[in-house]
Amino acid sequence: MTCPDHHHAQQRDPERPSTAHDEAVAARTAARAAAAEPITSPYAGAPAAIRDALTTAVADLGPQLLELSHALHADPETAFEERHSVARVAALLERHGIASEIGGYGLETSLRAGVGSGGPTVAVLAEYDALPGIGHACGHNVICSTAVGAFLALAQVLGTSGVSGTVVLLGTPAEEGGGGKETMARAGAFDDVDAAVMLHPFAHDIADHPFLGRRQLEVVYHGVAAHAAAQPHMGRNALDAAVLAYQGVAMLRQHLPDADRLHGIVTDGGQVPNVVPERAGSRYYLRSQDPETLRDLTARVEGIAVGAALMTGCGYTLTWDPRPPYLPIRHNTTLAARWAVHQADRGRTVFPRGVVPESETGSTDLGNISMRIPSIHPMLGIAEPGTALHTTGFAEAAGSASGDRGVLDGATGLAQTVADLLCDTELRAAVEAEFAAQGGPVDVPHYFD
Repeated sequence: MTCPDHHHAQQRDPERPSTAHDEAVAARTAARAAAAEPITSPYAGAPAAIRDALTTAVADLGPQLLELSHALHADPETAFEERHSVARVAALLERHGIASEIGGYGLETSLRAGVGSGGPTVAVLAEYDALPGIGHACGHNVICSTAVGAFLALAQVLGTSGVSGTVVLLGTPAEEGGGGKETMARAGAFDDVDAAVMLHPFAHDIADHPFLGRRQLEVVYHGVAAHAAAQPHMGRNALDAAVLAYQGVAMLRQHLPDADRLHGIVTDGGQVPNVVPERAGSRYYLRSQDPETLRDLTARVEGIAVGAALMTGCGYTLTWDPRPPYLPIRHNTTLAARWAVHQADRGRTVFPRGVVPESETGSTDLGNISMRIPSIHPMLGIAEPGTALHTTGFAEAAGSASGDRGVLDGATGLAQTVADLLCDTELRAAVEAEFAAQGGPVDVPHYFD
């Protein structure tokens, strides 16, 4: 028997996942899309003259909005580091005679500007953080530019229309894991706001696509080091605890609701094989479609984490949500229908919920705001169906001609939807009634206490 050369490394490339499932999902989605009824709204919204004026204003702003979108795309900045991005927004506002405040609410890269007076206050939300390594693969350059465009168009038109109301532009840092909106909310950014609107780029146009709530759990297991060969009985293996917890989480997945998601990594598994690890660490993301089921999932995962420590004789430290947790989005469908109507005027077909698989989703801190005030978060199609968020393909779409079209369509739609809310008292009452029927404001900071 020959022994292999100890310098020889064996290698095998990973297998490519089958595309059969995705192809079947795409076919079913196309069939549902073809059969979907157009979204309508029984409310009049803003007068036609105001809607037309907003369309013209966005078109006139178009070159500046696309310049902003392209600049953000070319210079991506990650969570809490969006200094150039927020400065570009402030400079564009200043060019139009609107002052803004950078750095409020305890965040260096937040922004606030306002126009109008009296009446209801509606916030248009801008995100501008990017992802490490792949830039604007979530299309936040488009989110920002549409929000700024809608705000500037409203500033121009409402100022001469006699409409009572206030429009606020809020630049919200660090959506990608940092929870900037929740930080700002706890500092009072939304205390005087009656409703919030924003959009998110996607591979389809959807009025009210679900986004999952998300919690983060950091687990550190504390064991006892020992020589793994000479005295293993004197050790308490922290890595064993981490592995048991990981296996427990894997087994829990069989018993979760369809929309729940659980994923984790081992962040620390010891240093050398011949020492029983005295420390091991793991990080988990827990996602669920409803606040109540996310709370239940929290309890189940915590039980697994603690049980793994007991089985191995290890100590543990559990840290929930080093950044604020994200609650699921509570969509205001009454207001989202107005968005859909306006996008139809732009030649877009906005699908209702259920056409696109609800598993094709993620999490966002807009969910936290939607639990406080009526909010919308429609999806804006800028990429080919099947193009997933957080991929290089989506980053390319966000800087393409399709992304540019999305900036103009999105800014127009947001501006017109805000105008509807300010002008139509019946619509506003219906929006508020729907929010109340959904349970009204939630005490977000203490929800998981």
